[in-house]
Amino acid sequence: MSELSRTAVVWFRNDLRLHDHEPLMSALQSRPAKVVCVYVLDPRHFGTTSLFDFPKTGPIRAKFLFEALSDLRKKLQAIGNDLLILRGFPEIVVPELIEKMQPCELYYHQEATDEEMKVETSLVKAFTLQGVKSHSYWGSTLYHKSDLPFEVKDLPPVFTQFRIACENNAKVRPPLAAPTTVPPAPSGVDFGLLPELNEFDLPEPNSDPRSVLQFKGGETAAFERLNHYFWETDRLKSYKLTRNGLLGADYSSKFAPWLAHGCISSRQITAEVARYEHDRVQNDSTYWLVFELIWRDYFRFFALQAGTSLFHLTGPRNVKKNWIQEPSLLNAWIEGQTGIPFIDANMRELRITGFQSNRGRQNVASFLVKSLGLDWRAGAEWFESQLIDFDVCSNWGNWSYVAGVGNDPRQDRYFQVIKQARDYDPKGTYVKSWLPELESLSAEMVHEPWRMEKGGQGNFSFGFQYGRDYPRPIIDLEASYSRLRAEQASNPNDQSRPFHRRKSR
Repeated sequence: MSELSRTAVVWFRNDLRLHDHEPLMSALQSRPAKVVCVYVLDPRHFGTTSLFDFPKTGPIRAKFLFEALSDLRKKLQAIGNDLLILRGFPEIVVPELIEKMQPCELYYHQEATDEEMKVETSLVKAFTLQGVKSHSYWGSTLYHKSDLPFEVKDLPPVFTQFRIACENNAKVRPPLAAPTTVPPAPSGVDFGLLPELNEFDLPEPNSDPRSVLQFKGGETAAFERLNHYFWETDRLKSYKLTRNGLLGADYSSKFAPWLAHGCISSRQITAEVARYEHDRVQNDSTYWLVFELIWRDYFRFFALQAGTSLFHLTGPRNVKKNWIQEPSLLNAWIEGQTGIPFIDANMRELRITGFQSNRGRQNVASFLVKSLGLDWRAGAEWFESQLIDFDVCSNWGNWSYVAGVGNDPRQDRYFQVIKQARDYDPKGTYVKSWLPELESLSAEMVHEPWRMEKGGQGNFSFGFQYGRDYPRPIIDLEASYSRLRAEQASNPNDQSRPFHRRKSR
């Protein structure tokens, strides 16, 4: 192969950045004559989910993705290259591209779940037939897969064991710097148009003033958020104290959307934490942010270990439970019409903004699978459809965890929603923000409007009529808790109990 004519093709996936990008840096270190950076818009990502036919990528997340692609294109153009955007199945259009670029080699990041890995396998087969070398890299976690103190197949079943083993026996690699120049693509390449929402029959999402943040996709916005949260507002030092908030931009880092799309890497964030600890302060909060990134690692390695069982009803632990299939209950949950204000407020925030706090996520998930007893995969697929920060490993790992069919069975617990609401929204400010129909209710009543009738006070309050302006509960919460306690008593192996603490991102 003539080194003077060789082209390096860098395939971008969920790694839409220039910094800490090993495939790109390795390609450049091989000194190719030309470089083609490519992203493929896979129509399967814009279809429907496999079980419940929800839109696989909702408009809010799609808009964030398209903004990230636009930013990546601009950053590549600034250093001498561009982003080639293709439409189609990657296992078809990438080999077609390779055929036109010969002689060439392909560089890309590995993924951890079945659909994505099948695409990789198909590509490798096609490249073998074409006589093309492909170079794959692991780059989506804080701890590199090769640096773990155990094989992925031997992943500890409990997160704490994983964390301690990694903290004591593994090192976090320093992030790679972004390149300052990239050789141009071969002449005649049509880089394609940036995608637009109407191309995929998606509506333009409306902005809402109640949104915690006006998220914008891209590496540029990711670094702006990092600088804002760490340095401009100095909020990292209080992260652990405020991370369970519900309203506002800065009660938590909000890095998740950029992490999910690979606009920023875990290693870059951790390096910035270390700089903050050196220049400002080192405390429980600075450690806790890294702690949450280790949780993210755990779910990714867990997905790699579990394989397709992560998406099965019985989960990786093959736990058989009597899940209910009841569309009316599921729709009430989706629409925020369950009659439980704290649940409904969180579900409406998700549907309107594409975001939901970690405290909210744990409560609505527990309500769906524990109190309603619905198929947990419906919740996982709805989150996949709606979340701006959807990450297949974290999403399905968390849902299987809450459902009691994933790893760390000690956490197979349920949330007492009213207690959670009173603890984290004592004045009902959050609930009233998303359920304005409850604005006239007192702090005592806003989380339990049914008490208006049970207390003999009637069902009117300043024009509000309970049962007309806001629905009655679709279930009796206390009865559901009694059922869970009875199930635990009859099955000592069932770890169900009221939930006290869970991680937050």
